[in-house]
Amino acid sequence: MIASRLVTSQVWLITGSQAMYGQAILDQVAEQSRRIAEQLDGSSEIPVEVRWLPVVTDAEQIARVLSEANTTPECIGVIAWMHTFSPAKMWIRGLKTLRKPLLHLHTQFGVELPWGTIDMDFMNLNQAAHGDREFGYVQSRLSTTRKTIAGHVSDPRTRNRVGSWTRAALGHAELSTLKVARFGDNMRGVAVTEGDKVEAEAHFGASIDTYGVNDLVEVVQRVRPVDVDKRIREYEGTYDIAAELLPGGDRHTSLRHGAQIELGLRKFLSDGGFHAFTTNFEDLGGLRQLPGLAVQRLMADGYGFGGEGDWKTAMLLRTVKAMADGLPGGTSFMEDYTYDLTPGHERILGAHMLEVCPSIAAGVPTLEVHPLSIGDREDPVRLRFTAAPGDGLVIGICDMGSRFRLVANEVRVVEPFAELTRLPVACAVWEPLPSWSTSAEAWLMAGAPHHTVLTTAVGSETIDDFAAMTSTELLIIDAATTVRGFGHELKWNDVYHHVAAGL
Repeated sequence: MIASRLVTSQVWLITGSQAMYGQAILDQVAEQSRRIAEQLDGSSEIPVEVRWLPVVTDAEQIARVLSEANTTPECIGVIAWMHTFSPAKMWIRGLKTLRKPLLHLHTQFGVELPWGTIDMDFMNLNQAAHGDREFGYVQSRLSTTRKTIAGHVSDPRTRNRVGSWTRAALGHAELSTLKVARFGDNMRGVAVTEGDKVEAEAHFGASIDTYGVNDLVEVVQRVRPVDVDKRIREYEGTYDIAAELLPGGDRHTSLRHGAQIELGLRKFLSDGGFHAFTTNFEDLGGLRQLPGLAVQRLMADGYGFGGEGDWKTAMLLRTVKAMADGLPGGTSFMEDYTYDLTPGHERILGAHMLEVCPSIAAGVPTLEVHPLSIGDREDPVRLRFTAAPGDGLVIGICDMGSRFRLVANEVRVVEPFAELTRLPVACAVWEPLPSWSTSAEAWLMAGAPHHTVLTTAVGSETIDDFAAMTSTELLIIDAATTVRGFGHELKWNDVYHHVAAGL
């Protein structure tokens, strides 16, 4: 399993004030801001350490601490709060150089006002209502990208929103250093899985490189039989395995080949520092079967994946998995496959050839082997299951030539109408919001892809925050979407992004 960023990541709470109030006030500011940081750090909603930084009172201090944030790998974002009045011209130099995500937290130390005892000392100390407006102005004046949250930190709604932003920052940090391994090229003749890999690295930070499939085959062939035996024992303790695949069964060799591919693929990715990868059934080299089980288990461990060479979806999947780390629910590579258009109960059946992540499974997956009519290889092993019901999000990424576009559809994952006894792959069934027809029309109007990421762990606000952090276009299809309104949004977005690209 790849290491989680949760273990070492931090967001820094930086509190602004100024020297004119005197040292006694500054001491109180420091103490109260430290306690705010402690409340945030101790909350279950925020998945990383909230680190308190000393109060800043002049331009040099501000520029220095924001520069340190830029160069500190553990820092994934900055929370700024103006406890008192911090003249915002002091922040200009620092804000212009800040490269980490910024959250402007508009809060105050106390909840209720002590009406009967308020004096000017209290007013001078507790004037975030004053100071944060000054800070908001200079951020807008500089066109600083940031998230703004107003609320007291004792309110779970505030902490949930800070936690959502923090998870977006985790995804941003992961993507900025992500390495994606492509085994072979894209599926021939397909448009949407293509894209500008140089622009992807310039825009997101992810490095996408191609390797010959037989580079992987060499590693797979060096896997020791004893390690295959050990891995199969792990399968036996984790899944319900078809009898024909068990030791002594007629198809046990197929399972051994699947385990060997997993071990080789895992070693290749681990040795190269890759956290995402692609495969392509048209380019399998010396592999004896299309990687199915291997891909599913690697996704369950947090790796990003894209089928048919779809590196954009692979990097998006790894990003969303980093955001979702530790949350209930699951996140998987997905593809809209077919529809049930029963009036009033329209649903989408999503699946792929083999590669659906068991993190979304409703129960214990079964491990089976079935024929695959494409790829011209031996029958591959795979995990089979249906997705657990719950609210979810289907997200796609595409290269529009002038920019990358994210499209997200809020959905409800539901149980199938009946048992899918003859479907030999894992799948998910969902009802898209606001309706199937509006969702489908909007998705098609946006030119969104057929390969997607399905998550029941991460919500729209987190994806919205991530899009802002990466300056990426985002279109959300939800309960309020209309085709007419969505069409207008597409036009407005085209104008904005063309204008912004020239500024």
